[in-house]
Amino acid sequence: MERMIRIFDTTLRDGEQSPGASMNVEEKVMVAKQLARLGVDIIEAGFAYSSPGDFEAVRRIALEVEGPTVCSLARARGGAQGGAEGQDSYVPLDVRHPSEASVQDDAGRSQETGS
Repeated sequence: MERMIRIFDTTLRDGEQSPGASMNVEEKVMVAKQLARLGVDIIEAGFAYSSPGDFEAVRRIALEVEGPTVCSLARARGGAQGGAEGQDSYVPLDVRHPSEASVQDDAGRSQETGS
C-alpha cells in the first residue's frame, strides 16, 4: 500500500498571527503563488469570516492561485465535526468551487455541505 503525504500550509492564517507578520491582500496572493510554486498541496488562505480583508484575500487566492486546494478556516455551531453542542468547531472549507464545497473531517474524508 503506497502512502501519500500532503503538505497543508497555514502560513497565511496562523503565521500571520505572529507579531509584525501582518500582510495585505496583494502580499497574501504573492505568498500563496510562491507556496504553489513550492508544491504545497493545500493552502489555508485565511479565516474569511473574520474580516472583509481576510474574505477578499481568500477569494482572490482561490481565483488566482493554480495548483493547490485553497481553503478558508470556517466556523460551525453546535456539534459539527464532533464538537460539543453550542461550542465552535473549525474546519477547512474548499472555496474554489462553492457549488461543490465539501468539509473534510480529521481523517480527510469529504462531507457535502449542502451548498
